[in-house]
Amino acid sequence: MGTWHSRGLRGSTLEELINHTNDRYREKKLALIQKVPTPITPIEIDKASRHITLAYFDQKSTVDYIGAVQGIPVCFDAKESAVSTFPLQNIHPHQMRFMREFEGQGGIAFIILYYTALNEMYYIPLADLNRFWERMEAGGRKSFTYEEIDRSFQIRSHRDMLVHYLEPLQKDLERRDANQAQGTDKSR
Repeated sequence: MGTWHSRGLRGSTLEELINHTNDRYREKKLALIQKVPTPITPIEIDKASRHITLAYFDQKSTVDYIGAVQGIPVCFDAKESAVSTFPLQNIHPHQMRFMREFEGQGGIAFIILYYTALNEMYYIPLADLNRFWERMEAGGRKSFTYEEIDRSFQIRSHRDMLVHYLEPLQKDLERRDANQAQGTDKSR
């Protein structure tokens, strides 16, 4: 299994790599994940080329991706950071609300965070995001650091799946199951 250091982004955007991975997942019948289009309202259209030259966003988007992995509903956002500190202002309150509601309906929500300077990518579970978010809302720091993330959730490439997030997703599911089992044991 390769790491990001072996490939690097090489000029591609994070979303292009995720889209490529999602195509491979679909072909292999591992997952069906779609990019959520951002709704826009055109203001100016070049009549000759029929291209939109000026537009504004219609509404706040929820997350970048949504779909299902082996019957489990999944939603996530793709983020990048050039430094080792990630400002929580890059995640909007409506996105946190949507991800929380999504998990409340039995789904799994997370972000994929690419540290560009380190050339490393991580799956950040919503449970971890909630912890950082609640700390911020309680008056604490308005960001989280590279040192605070669970590095066992690092995303690696695997053959033609350049952002192979299904491995850390499986780890997230196992962690949830273990936490639920402990909660069940405590109530007995």
